[in-house]
Amino acid sequence: MKKSPLLTLVMSLALLVSAPSFAAAKKEFNICWTIYAGWMPWGAISNEKIIDKWASKYGIKIHITQLNDYIESINQYTAGQFDGCTMTNMDALTIPAAGGVDSTALITGSYSDGNDGIVLKGTGKKLSDLKGMSVYLPALSVSHYLLVRGLETAGLQEKDVKVVNTSDADIVSAFGTSGVKAAVAWNPQLSVIKKTPQTTEVFSSSAVPGELIDMMVVNTDTLKENPALGKALTGAWFEMMAKMQAGDTQALSAMAADSGTDLAGYQAQLKTTHLFPTPAETTTFVSSPDLPKTMQRVAAFSFDKGLLGEGAQSADFIGMQFPGNVTVGDPANIKLRFDDSYLKMAAAGKL
Repeated sequence: MKKSPLLTLVMSLALLVSAPSFAAAKKEFNICWTIYAGWMPWGAISNEKIIDKWASKYGIKIHITQLNDYIESINQYTAGQFDGCTMTNMDALTIPAAGGVDSTALITGSYSDGNDGIVLKGTGKKLSDLKGMSVYLPALSVSHYLLVRGLETAGLQEKDVKVVNTSDADIVSAFGTSGVKAAVAWNPQLSVIKKTPQTTEVFSSSAVPGELIDMMVVNTDTLKENPALGKALTGAWFEMMAKMQAGDTQALSAMAADSGTDLAGYQAQLKTTHLFPTPAETTTFVSSPDLPKTMQRVAAFSFDKGLLGEGAQSADFIGMQFPGNVTVGDPANIKLRFDDSYLKMAAAGKL
């Protein structure tokens, strides 16, 4: 999964103050995305002019831009340079929301279903073998979160291991050295690590389905003032989902090429990426009582790591809103919203 290391500091107050106002209705919008199996459709939506068709339907223009640096893309969104951006649920909470930018998860497109994993050198290893070991991973990332979740299932705590901060760019080479015995990574790095002879994957995101979520996040005020943006993005996304479900090899091959692999390689990544093919299935996921529980768990981890900002006194510092007027955290400080209204329109064929 393409994600953190997260920001070491929340966006500065000066930066947020300088962000432009989102209140005024407008006709042109900017969306950004970065390379990851579950986000590749946005590139195809742009290249195949699907976004142009949907934007034109509502009398607006939407520019979709691919950025190379994942965290920088979220920083730019947080600063107001983009109206929407692809990011995980954890990063949406700890970067824009923690930075004071009210954001809406418009489309929860997929979740990691094996794209993230913990790997140990040696055959026949198990999760409990991690006790006393140094574990290499990008600190304060979703890999870090996955490690903690895995340790919980083995009756261990983070204090039972030593976390060694290693960037996602260096994790493969680090695992190749003799001194490294355990690592946590996401694809495509994970697939490379798992090919190392005599290794065992002892835990993966498939054991915590629905917790590592890949989303299209938009500025809440922008969406409120410009519902056409939400309609166009949602309509374009599910048109591409239908093409993928129909086995459109041209679109899939283009996504594979954009992600630096071939069709077979991309299809292998999709097998461990739980894409929601229809708006109805997406609505069911977003409306599930499990989602607030997941986000409370993510908030607890984020607070423990100091990722909710200096003013956070507890894991409930940031309020999060879910379908059915369900709220967790501080209802007076809601900064992250999971909206199903556009999904319901799509499911009803009313976009």
